[in-house]
Formats: sequence, C-alpha cells, structure tokens
Amino acid sequence: MKTAYCGFLLLLLPVVLLAEETAEQRVAAQRAKFPVVDKARQMVESELLPQGGLVNPTVIDVMKRVPRNRFVPPLHQSIAFRDQAIAIGNAQTISPPYIVAYMTEQLDPKPGDKVLEIGTGSGYQAAVLSLLVDQVYSIEIVEPLGLRAERTLKTLGMDNVHVRVGDGYKGWPEAAPFDSIIVTCSPEAVPQPLIDQLREGGRMIIPIGERYQQTFYLCRKVDGKLERERLTQALFVPMTGEAEDKREVQPDPNRPSLVGGGFEEVRDDSTPVGWHYSRNVQIIQDPDAREGTRFARFTGEAEVIAQPRGRNQQAFKPSEGTQKFAQVLQGFAIDGRNVPKIRLEFQARGRSIVSTLGRPLTPMIVIWLYDEDRNQIGEILQGPCSGTFPWRQYSAEIAIPRKTREAIILVGLPQASGLLDVDGLVIQVVDK
Repeated sequence: MKTAYCGFLLLLLPVVLLAEETAEQRVAAQRAKFPVVDKARQMVESELLPQGGLVNPTVIDVMKRVPRNRFVPPLHQSIAFRDQAIAIGNAQTISPPYIVAYMTEQLDPKPGDKVLEIGTGSGYQAAVLSLLVDQVYSIEIVEPLGLRAERTLKTLGMDNVHVRVGDGYKGWPEAAPFDSIIVTCSPEAVPQPLIDQLREGGRMIIPIGERYQQTFYLCRKVDGKLERERLTQALFVPMTGEAEDKREVQPDPNRPSLVGGGFEEVRDDSTPVGWHYSRNVQIIQDPDAREGTRFARFTGEAEVIAQPRGRNQQAFKPSEGTQKFAQVLQGFAIDGRNVPKIRLEFQARGRSIVSTLGRPLTPMIVIWLYDEDRNQIGEILQGPCSGTFPWRQYSAEIAIPRKTREAIILVGLPQASGLLDVDGLVIQVVDK
C-alpha cells in the first residue's frame, strides 16, 4: 500500500507543477498585453524608487505598465502621474502610487492567487493586482464609483477583476477563501468576516485605527487566528457602512489639533508618533530642543544645478538630477462653518537650505484644505526659508474657507536640499 501511495504522489506531482506553470504563463500573458507607459515609468524612476523600500522587481515593472491616468477624473489629468492622492468624487480618493506599490509588495502576490480587495475606489489598485495574480475580487460601497471602476477595468481588458457594489465589511463569502486580502480604507478594527474568509496561511494588509491616526498591519492567518505585524503609519479614507457604525472614536472638527507636534514620542521604526508617510526625518534628542527634549530633523537631498539666474542663486531641474523628499504628514478634521480661523505656531532652524525648483524660498509647512468631497480648495504655505538661520519662532493666523471639512499638513523640505529642524508645532482655534 505504501508503494502504491507513493506512486500515486509521483503521478500527481507533474500535474501540480503543470498547474503552477499554467498560472504563471497566464499572468505573464496578461501582463504582456500592457506595454510600459512612458509617464508611469518616469514616475516610478523619479518619484517612487528614490524613496526606498520597493524591492520586488515584478511589482515595480507592473507599476510602469498601468496607465494611472485612466483611473483619474479628467479635471486632474495633469497630475495623474504624480505620487499623490487625488480626489475621484463621492468623498473618495485614489491612493498615491507609492502606497499602492508598497501595499502590493507586502501581500507578496503569486500568479495563482485569488485576492480580495476592500475599497475598489478608482480601480487602480485592482488593476495593479490584475497583472500579478490569477483573480481579483473587489468590493466598493459607493455605487457610482464601483460601476465606473468596473467599466474602466473592462475597457482596459483586465477581465480577471470582478467588481461588486456592497459593504466591504462583509467580504465576498461565496468566493472565499482568499489567498490574500488588501484593504484600502480604514476600519477601527479588523472585520471578523474578512478574517473568516482569509485562507489558512494567507496574508492581509490593512490600515487600522482612528480617523486620522492609522497604522498599516500585515496579518497572517495561523490556526484560524491573525498574527499581526505592525508596519508604518498611514492615512486612508474610513471604511464606511457597518465598520463606521461600530467606530468608537470620532474626531472633533470643531477643535482641530495635532498629535505629536513636539516630536517627543517615537515608534519602534524611529519615526514620530502621530505622523504618517515619514521620509528622511530623524527625531533628535538634544537639550537644545525648543519643547521637551526632542525635535524633528529633516534632511533634503538633491542634485542642485547652477544656473545663470542672478548672483548666488541656483536652480534644480528634476529631469537632470535626483531628489529625496524630507517630510512628515498628518490629517485632521476641521469644519470651516464653525472654525473660521486657526493659529499655527512652531519653531525652526535651518542649515544650507536651497530650493530645488529654482525658487528663492521654500516652504517649511504646507497645509492643504479639502471640502466634503475631498476636493482640494486651498493650499497654505508657511515659513518660507533659505540658507542658514538659528532657531526662530513662527506664528500665523490662517483663514479657513467655510467649505473646509478636513486638512492635511506637511512639515519638512518637500522641495529643497539642506537641513531643517522643527519643534513645538501647534494648531489652535482662534476665538471668534
């Protein structure tokens, strides 16, 4: 009996290997239908790879092949290939390309995989996955977005993506189990139906937390339960439906404030608590800190090219050099109907700061304001600086448009080389 059983396994092995080869060939053929998009390639090489952290060559290749402009509204076509979130209507956004690539790499997709995506949105993340795995099942709670994404994906020929309009909290039980699950909206806790629908040994990446304080978790299902690995901070739109109904902590848009403006708390990965998408920032412990014992140090790195633009001025041409952004970001709720003005205060010092876009000054802080549909309605630049200067106190009162419902603040050197220290960052409501 043992001999017969072993013989059966030997006969079965070539069939299994053939199935694996067929899946790889099928996915490779699907990917070959999509040539490299020149603007997507430029985006990957000039904006995504310099940030570091992306190492999977197949994922990097796919990011060059998906035409992101097809998933962006006509109004925003000029910024379709920038590494930034873009409003797509219905209070939703398309994620920055780096985040799409990062989440995809964390899933470690295989050609034969069946993947569940929660939050179809524009369909861009599903499109990337469709060139890497066998089948993608994607759920979108907002019907107009789901139908539009389905049309876009079908038009492009991504026929291995299946879109459903519904509450992603409940998953897609009749198609389960899934080899991996990717969640592109943020609940306060992992929905139990998604745990149930993940196969044993499968992986899930999901941003969990409060509305503006979220953390990526990479989860693996072991013996029916999730083992969680904390990754990095994130900022996603909330998971609506049942997940939002169960949310216990809600932001107060009438009392906007920042978390970790003094940069005193640091996570295990050495990035500051309260801030997401940290790049080229160090938390320095020093008695010279303006508040407490620590401050944030941003190091902008770029190739600065001399130009005949006047005495002692330089300019940077992105096409002729490289740049590593230095920044942290944080979102917060703010209702312009009840908060007509805020006061921004912080302290900063700089060393050898030079604008990389040919401008004489560069902002240290940028605040973007958004309406209820997450359309950008304002951009505020604060603390323009250059050269070398000691610690200085900055204070400004900022008028808030009535349509404002949320904001994102960026601190650092997004368009400059040099070194910038920042401490004691505070936002307060100005009394009417």
